[in-house]
Amino acid sequence: MLETITTTSAITVALFGLLLLLSVLSSRAAERTGLPLSLLFLGVGMLAGSEGLGGVVFEDYSLAYRLGSIALALILFDGGLNTPVTTVRRVFWPASVLATLGVLITAALLAGGSYLLGLPLPIALLVGAVVSSTDAAAVFAVLRGAGINLRKRVGLTLELESGLNDPLAIILTLTVADWVVRGGSITAADVALDVIAQTAIGGGLGAGLGLLASLVLPRLQLRAAGLYPAFTLAVACLAYAVPTVLGGSGFLAVYAAGLAIGHGTVPFRASVVRVHDAVAWLAQIVMFLLLGLLVFPSRLLAAAPVGFAVALVLAFVARPVAVALCLLPFRYQPREIGYIGWVGLKGAVPIILATAPILAGVPNAHQVFDVVFFVVVVSAVLQGMSVPWLTRRLDLETSDAPPPPAVLNVEAREQFSSELHSYYVDDMLPVAGARLADLPLPATTSVMLIVRARDLIAPRGDAQLLPGDHVYLISHPDDGAQIQLLFGRAEGE
Repeated sequence: MLETITTTSAITVALFGLLLLLSVLSSRAAERTGLPLSLLFLGVGMLAGSEGLGGVVFEDYSLAYRLGSIALALILFDGGLNTPVTTVRRVFWPASVLATLGVLITAALLAGGSYLLGLPLPIALLVGAVVSSTDAAAVFAVLRGAGINLRKRVGLTLELESGLNDPLAIILTLTVADWVVRGGSITAADVALDVIAQTAIGGGLGAGLGLLASLVLPRLQLRAAGLYPAFTLAVACLAYAVPTVLGGSGFLAVYAAGLAIGHGTVPFRASVVRVHDAVAWLAQIVMFLLLGLLVFPSRLLAAAPVGFAVALVLAFVARPVAVALCLLPFRYQPREIGYIGWVGLKGAVPIILATAPILAGVPNAHQVFDVVFFVVVVSAVLQGMSVPWLTRRLDLETSDAPPPPAVLNVEAREQFSSELHSYYVDDMLPVAGARLADLPLPATTSVMLIVRARDLIAPRGDAQLLPGDHVYLISHPDDGAQIQLLFGRAEGE
């Protein structure tokens, strides 16, 4: 008996490891072909599924929903952790309008279009709610793969919108599913009150837990550096679970908690960020693998015509119109509005939400899942593959310095008075062409390292700074004004 359990467990782990390995290796193909990673992860899952080469029979929507919810919470926490609070301040209002009114307009327009295309009204409403939010993580994965640096206002708007709009899409989907099952006994006032309550409870508890964690973190004095990401991971789990149990939006809460922690002092920050980045990537892979395993290609044929049509309505009508209506009051340029409207990629959230109507007992709910499959695929191929070309065509690339090929970090348990920053040597800067010995640096500032192409240059006095170099300086905060006169702004600011 024990031997059988051990063997079965080993086979399950081996299968998961093989699927994970294939998904990771497929990322190299994405770099060469320009295909979004999400589509390749999805393909690996389909190949392993019951009608694919792997023959893995999987139709457990309950397990998929639970795992997907956990995965999405971890992705949102990572997004909040890496979103500077200055970003929130700069584009908070336009991103918030997109994440609320924009989601509602997109859902309404897509539901209307789906109904006109022949879907029953309950199914049309569910489709509109499920795919009403965007997944900017997929956008930036495409941009990074193509080596594109997006202009800050556009990039920050997409980034913050993606972190804020998922909770409303989730609330809409669950509310519509409940409305369908209960025969329309829920009113618009009920929906509005539910949205307000979930937002207030989720946002308040999430921010509170994050602030509490940010106060505790610097005082923990843990013996091992690896325990700090374990602590933040525990906070992420609590930030999702506690508000959810109390009737709030756990997804909004976990994003708010990540924001609050990221804004504070995090011991061994670089290691903590790397761990959560790896966890977020693993979560994305798991979600797309689950979607691929749940897909039955033979069943998709009947849904193909309406699925493709709904995807086109979303890409060319619902999302662009919603973005235009939301951003016009904020004086965005037409090309910026057009770009944000087009780059509304679908990724992780629809995977989870498409299973919710099935679990709620909505009649013909599999039709929602099949249509959402086509929306995700068309979004990845049509919009995802066109993002690099469109970015250059609309001249939305930034002239910011390229990232350094090597990164120098100082990791510590406590916050030090001195700071380590990197600076890009542009040919217009006064330090370009100068020797280190000739630089009028403050007494409390010193050059630590010069990164030049594939070389690491020792900071000796006769070393010359050349355009294209990345220079690491350690300095006191009071030296900031003088250093900025010489080197400009630090990279990443």
